[in-house]
Amino acid sequence: MDKIQFSAPCLFGIEGICADELKRMEIENVRAENGKVLFEGDMNTLARVNLCSRYAERVHILLGRFKAYSFEDLFQGVKAIEWENWISKDEAFPVKGHSVNSKLASVPDCQKIIKKAVVGRLSQKFGKSWFDETGSRHQIQFLIMKDEVSIMLDTSGEGLHKRGYRRDATEAPIKETLAAAMADLSHVRPFSTVIDPFCGSGTILIESALKALNIAPGIQRSFAAEKWDCIPSDIWSAERARCLDLINRDVQFQAYGYDIDKNALELTMANAKKARVDDRIKVQQRDIADFRTELDRAAVIANPPYGERLLDIEQARGLYRTMGRKFQKKQGWSYTVISPDDNFERNFGRQADKRRKLYNGMIKCQVYMFFKNQQTAQSVKKEV
Repeated sequence: MDKIQFSAPCLFGIEGICADELKRMEIENVRAENGKVLFEGDMNTLARVNLCSRYAERVHILLGRFKAYSFEDLFQGVKAIEWENWISKDEAFPVKGHSVNSKLASVPDCQKIIKKAVVGRLSQKFGKSWFDETGSRHQIQFLIMKDEVSIMLDTSGEGLHKRGYRRDATEAPIKETLAAAMADLSHVRPFSTVIDPFCGSGTILIESALKALNIAPGIQRSFAAEKWDCIPSDIWSAERARCLDLINRDVQFQAYGYDIDKNALELTMANAKKARVDDRIKVQQRDIADFRTELDRAAVIANPPYGERLLDIEQARGLYRTMGRKFQKKQGWSYTVISPDDNFERNFGRQADKRRKLYNGMIKCQVYMFFKNQQTAQSVKKEV
């Protein structure tokens, strides 16, 4: 089989982080686009990215891209795809997708045409006019954007942010892929100490621990393509074995979670246990007003409650002012905070050293990063 073309959708704002991750996996021809990363590979690549990517939302096989201004264009473009290489006689192939700013605006009609085209192709190849679709599920995904059609197969099943450790969560939890991106922006390493002063269900702490110990985020879950007849099962077993070999528990990483809700702390530890990183995480019931910078070094990563999630705007801004007082400039300390409030820096009391636009669900946010300190500034002055 020729090189397979893949598309990995991801949260807006982390395309570069996701692309860099795939390059570190030695994956070929990685290209970041708006809201997704494109790349090439083989069946091992398919399994590896599903198992190992911390930032991708799904792994799609990109089967075709073409222009369609009519339903006939859509039908012929879909029928030209070699579906018989992916779908066997008994396997299911439902269709869903989106159309944006295109002449073919009716999604239900597009679904029907695509389904009809796939059935037509498979009927010719298998000599069947009817398909029971009782076997494994091959979800066909389409996107029509400005009359350009992308036809894909979803290999993941459930979204990749569903790692398997968070069956329960507190109200308004942060998405696992976003928490992982914040850990990346905070430069979490095997020797890091991470603190989350609003730990909730523990997602930021757990994602930081998984990164530090090099534990593949998908190692405990299954994927839709594991059941496909066209992919040998030994590929998945080989990639899982590779993931296990890469885990490094001989590291100094430690994490601390604080929250005013005792139930949240219990939930954090329960989820950490499911993720098998509970030995790296300690929790304590503590208000943000009692936050202390007593360690030599730490990376504070915070997703504080805010107006669109839990608190009203004024309460949230009061919280930001408290954080600004407590998050002191200190050698070896950094602070990474996500917020949708454009006035965050004003309430926090100082300008961020770096900012990055990200989305928390449908909420447009900024990640504010504070890492410069007075000692560093003095050192630079002396060197000059």
